[in-house]
Amino acid sequence: MKKYIIITILILGILTGGIFTPKDFNSKEEVIFQIEKGQSSKEIALNLKKEGLIRWEPFFRIYVLTRGIAGKLQTGYYLLSPLMNIPEIARKFSEGEVIKEKITIIEGWNLRNIGFYFENKGIYQAEELWELVGFPLDSQSQEGYLFPDTYEITYGMELEKIIETMTNNFSKKTADLKITSEIIIVASLLEKEVRTKEDKEIASGIFWKRLEIAKPLESCATIAYIKGEDLWRYSYQDTRIESPYNTYLNLGLPPGPICNPGLESILAALYPKSSDYWYYLSTPEGETIFSKTLEEHNYAKAKYFK
Repeated sequence: MKKYIIITILILGILTGGIFTPKDFNSKEEVIFQIEKGQSSKEIALNLKKEGLIRWEPFFRIYVLTRGIAGKLQTGYYLLSPLMNIPEIARKFSEGEVIKEKITIIEGWNLRNIGFYFENKGIYQAEELWELVGFPLDSQSQEGYLFPDTYEITYGMELEKIIETMTNNFSKKTADLKITSEIIIVASLLEKEVRTKEDKEIASGIFWKRLEIAKPLESCATIAYIKGEDLWRYSYQDTRIESPYNTYLNLGLPPGPICNPGLESILAALYPKSSDYWYYLSTPEGETIFSKTLEEHNYAKAKYFK
């Protein structure tokens, strides 16, 4: 009897166009439709009807049952339209053709930048990110380990999963390298201080030499991190700000990375280039000027920072 009813409904759906004919030929509307974990084909069909995407829910249920895909309808968010018929909708569900989007984390972005980027894209609030990975200026945060790259994520993807994807990418990209926390801190300074591969390697050599003789690193990038703004020049008062991240006042490395460096900067931190230089500065145009003595360095500052 049940089989007879199913066949009758199926034939009715075919004859009336309820299965193969779209709900609305003239619709220009698009609907974000969600299938939640554990939902049955009956619940899905009822929601499709409620959203105005199908005419009658039994048509959808019978279709997926007779096609053997009722148990293969995947969770997630889907972009649907009343212009789609039941077979088209069911195929999307069974193949998991969920909404996807790309996010791009730029080399040198810190937790502030990533948080506000997510917020501006309407993915998550910045505070939600920081609650999970730690706040800026927190040395126990995951600053430095959210690898810069382009990622494809699904609509509504849990923030924890997005973070896991980025940290897993970091582990994958650095798997064959001897990574330490100090390497990532230096790499983060290089990422913010200089532009080219060669300049990063020379600047890396300067940093490690200064660390060896307990000479302050005097990195403007650390002042930018403290203030939360990137400027091409900082005042003397800025360099006196009390913070463990201030490399003008404190010897050694800051307590944590100041951004999320790319692989080029990480490699430069690992493989510094020896030179006679002890100082450098970046011009407003982004050129790096290296100096061997303080006198040369002061001359360069007077020349480029008029």
